[in-house]
Amino acid sequence: MTATRVDADVIRRLPKAVLHDHLDGGLRPATVVELAAEVGHTLPTTDPDELAAWYFEAANSGDLVRYIATFEHTLAVMQSREGLLRTAEEYVLDLAADGVVYGEVRYAPELNTNGGLSLAEVVETVQEGLAAGMAKAAAAGTPVRVGTLLCGMRMFDRVREAADLAVAFRDAGVVGFDIAGAEAGFPAADHLAAFEHLRRESVPFTIHAGEADGLSSIHQALQICGAQRLGHGVRITDDIPDLAAGKLGRLAGWVRDRRIALEMCPTSNLQTGAATSIAEHPITALKDLGFRVTLNTDNRLVSGTTMTREMSLLVEQADWSVEDLRTVTVNAVKSAFIPFDERKALIEDVVLPGYAL
Repeated sequence: MTATRVDADVIRRLPKAVLHDHLDGGLRPATVVELAAEVGHTLPTTDPDELAAWYFEAANSGDLVRYIATFEHTLAVMQSREGLLRTAEEYVLDLAADGVVYGEVRYAPELNTNGGLSLAEVVETVQEGLAAGMAKAAAAGTPVRVGTLLCGMRMFDRVREAADLAVAFRDAGVVGFDIAGAEAGFPAADHLAAFEHLRRESVPFTIHAGEADGLSSIHQALQICGAQRLGHGVRITDDIPDLAAGKLGRLAGWVRDRRIALEMCPTSNLQTGAATSIAEHPITALKDLGFRVTLNTDNRLVSGTTMTREMSLLVEQADWSVEDLRTVTVNAVKSAFIPFDERKALIEDVVLPGYAL
């Protein structure tokens, strides 16, 4: 099959799948402004366009810790039932408008309890909002399936509680688990008991690794903690001394050969300093070497991006074809934390027909 170039209008219509997207990093700027006014939280600006620009500029520091610090303002408006319902519903509708047919949204419930909600009430409220969004999207003719990943914050001491929540809500919309937060100095193995508990209860999980920390974090996530996917994983290239030659080290070979999905987020990686440009981002070389790479937004507000934009950047700056976009979309659905029959149906009935240009 010859490679097919694709323009922006076509990209917008293509079915998409996103595995790595944070709820608190994807709010609408106007929603942040309105909710902040209601709760009395002071923002850098109350103009939605200026706020969107502030987020993007503040996150463009090349430093993961400062990038994470921008979440102060979104979290401030996500402490009440009303705030969580609205942001969760809008999250789904924004995915649907972007052509996403399957998404996994992640967030850490412990960060949404400052208004008095319990951890369980946070999860129940977010699920209610997501369900409302999915119902509206389906009624509008743009159905999207959204599963939830609950996160523990690796630098705090409530990871096991978050894991318990994932077990408790796994039949109520929660499809998996993750740990998030600053990587360096907070190794995943510090929370080994939580991951062992999840494995005993047959709850799949991914781990943020190989973004701000190197190969040791990837090794630990996979070989010690037992992650089924890697959040980012861009530093796996440290085990491939010559990307052009494609000679893999043992860990890189393990990741490729066992089809461990890499949840790659090009724009976000540029902002945190994990990559230098879209054209040189490892996602292209890793795709060509046969790794199961997936394409993701990470934080749509903070990175000023969408799945359509991420795809367009790779087409424009890394010479991707529609076949490449189809590959990463199929990869994402194959690696989703939902049952096999649902993944198979999504690929055969929705994704592949949508790429038959």
